[in-house]
Amino acid sequence: MANSILTIDMITRKALEILENNLVLSRNVNRQYDDSFAVEGAKIGSTLRIRLPDRALVTNGAALQVQDDNEQYTTLAVSTQKHIGVNFTSAELTMQLDDFAERVLKPRVSQLAASVDADVANAYQNIYSSVGTPGTTPATSLVLLQAQQKLNEYAVPMDQRYATVNPAANAGLVEGMKGFFNPTSTISRQFKTGMMGEGVLGYDEVNMSQSIVQHTTGSRSTTDTILVNGAVSTQGASTISLDGGTGSATIKVGDVFTIAGVYAVNPQTRQTTGSLQQFVCTATNTASSGSWTDVAISPPIYTSSQALATVDSFPADNAAVTFLGAASTAYPQNLIYNKNAITLGTADLLMPQGVDMASRQVHNGISMRIVRQYDINNDRMPCRIDVLYGYSVIRAPMAVRMWG
Repeated sequence: MANSILTIDMITRKALEILENNLVLSRNVNRQYDDSFAVEGAKIGSTLRIRLPDRALVTNGAALQVQDDNEQYTTLAVSTQKHIGVNFTSAELTMQLDDFAERVLKPRVSQLAASVDADVANAYQNIYSSVGTPGTTPATSLVLLQAQQKLNEYAVPMDQRYATVNPAANAGLVEGMKGFFNPTSTISRQFKTGMMGEGVLGYDEVNMSQSIVQHTTGSRSTTDTILVNGAVSTQGASTISLDGGTGSATIKVGDVFTIAGVYAVNPQTRQTTGSLQQFVCTATNTASSGSWTDVAISPPIYTSSQALATVDSFPADNAAVTFLGAASTAYPQNLIYNKNAITLGTADLLMPQGVDMASRQVHNGISMRIVRQYDINNDRMPCRIDVLYGYSVIRAPMAVRMWG
């Protein structure tokens, strides 16, 4: 029986299936805002404003104390379009779909999936909570449990917790935890697959991804004594000035530091957790004669008297500042997160006119478009596979960076 000709819709559906199966980090993040873009007919640059849960103070006594809303918003912009080119012949369209997928689609679409995952992995730049020792590959259960501790201290729901680690961390953790209070079935699975797998130390999944990215720290010297330059006294402050550096050293987006005497608080009880609050730099800042003015940070500084409390006290003038990691050094940023910490949204790309064929398919909230043209001179069909998406860290306290 002669093979039937593969249609563009068949190819698009198969490519979308391959993409979805090859996503690792992006598979386990929040996807609830996809429909908003679909309804609005999103285009590149479309932005959705996301309202975050309100927080209020518990008050004592019978008298009612009405509080204003503490509304917080973040945005999700669909601004990234990625594609990969495929060039196939008329003869290849007569192949069985599975053969065509294995030979033509899978090698290309898996690269597209890895690129999307790597993009979403850059979410680490907006995450401040950190565990692990920079420069040391995670290799014990302790570092996974410390990440759980961070999530628990921020009152993160116990379910839908995931870990995505790079190949080195995966190898270290599997080796370091083999047989350690694990059920026989877990040990067997880890031995067979070399992966941590599901249901490990309170995580729904611990996955390995080749798309985990590295963070290169700023050039500030590790021998400098960096201090707070001027006490902070404003609730909601999102900048801080520092001094004690050298020349024009940089503090980079994603750099993490602590301030002596400034401790994190539980968002529900507003009691100190006993751990220094970690801050992340949200914009690169270059020193002038060793001083950094208005370093942008997250989280904003609210003391425990406020509904949005993040710290137990304001940073004092000349309080010591300690950065995580050595200067100008690259460290892997493995990610621990609740599903609702990060969101990924995709949108439908427009269907072009005047082409040989075009198809757009959506599955589980992921939209993909394939456009095909015909090259009459070479009897080939150049084709492009596109996705349009955006991601955002919508609840930073629900995620932790595991430094490698």
